[in-house]
Amino acid sequence: MYAVFQTGGKQFRAEPGTRLRIPTLEAEIGDSVTFNHVLLAGDGAENVQVGTPTVDGASVKAEVIRHGRGDKVIVFKRKRRKGYRKKQGHRQNFTEIRVEEVALG
Repeated sequence: MYAVFQTGGKQFRAEPGTRLRIPTLEAEIGDSVTFNHVLLAGDGAENVQVGTPTVDGASVKAEVIRHGRGDKVIVFKRKRRKGYRKKQGHRQNFTEIRVEEVALG
């Protein structure tokens, strides 16, 4: 059983027991969250439901494990022969979840 759901403008493939790093949610550690914006759901190669745009009644239930920040990404800009160099760093915030259940509609 798996599902593809959308949160934070990104899409994730969820199966029960998997851990995912998704964009930050306003939820406490240990809270249970439900994602209702399921784009595709199925139980293998045969029974696959494709949403138009979402699958009716399908949802993904998960537990919040932790909040954190990802690895640093270096953004370096340079223009040749001009002496222009600019270095920036960025760390994206995330919420790690563990998928508990994928419910089909």
